[in-house]
Amino acid sequence: MQVSGVTIGLPTPIPILAKPVRAGFPSPADDFIEEEIDLQRLLVANRPATFLVRVAGDSMMLARLFDGDLAVVDRSLTPRNGDVVVVDIDGERSFKVWRRQGPRVTLSFANPRFPEFRLSPDAVVEVWGVVSGSVNPRRRSGE
Repeated sequence: MQVSGVTIGLPTPIPILAKPVRAGFPSPADDFIEEEIDLQRLLVANRPATFLVRVAGDSMMLARLFDGDLAVVDRSLTPRNGDVVVVDIDGERSFKVWRRQGPRVTLSFANPRFPEFRLSPDAVVEVWGVVSGSVNPRRRSGE
């Protein structure tokens, strides 16, 4: 798992269309630009604690994290039920879904093709951060 720090420079506003774009038939009236949005402000709440982590594999596909995506991970957040977390288990980092019932915490995959995840009783576990967003680059710049 590669971890990259978020480089925050000057705000780079990107225009946003006034109306959502339909996934079905287009409407000719849907091309009016309403405002601009700054992706840094949208994705990064706590800059010093935020990192980008490249997703590898398909164990989190039902959580909408796909191979090649960039997960926005905030180390200052406390996990809540259903959050996707980056967890360090015996020195290996991976994505898991966090669930707590009373004192018991379970970590699971978000893909039914993967077997149930079980921790060994002597496993050393550290929650490294909570996924607060993601970027799905469909096409790399210059391709």
